[in-house]
Amino acid sequence: MVTYPSKVKKRMRAFYQALNERERRLYAAVEALKLGHGGIGYVSQVLNCDQKTIHKGMTELDSEEIIVAPQRKKGPVVNL
Repeated sequence: MVTYPSKVKKRMRAFYQALNERERRLYAAVEALKLGHGGIGYVSQVLNCDQKTIHKGMTELDSEEIIVAPQRKKGPVVNL
């Protein structure tokens, strides 16, 4: 299994902390899926999260249609 360099792990942790709870689960799940066998254990160590969190994220990825809320509110239409 591939492991990440310490610089990458540090950035992953910082990014993970910036996410909300749901986004954290999904991010951890995607990272674990990318690594394949042993990925759940490794990612849980890197991100310091429970393996159950990653399993829940994987379940959400499999069963949910990932709904993405718009990042910006629609503004008024301006006719030029």
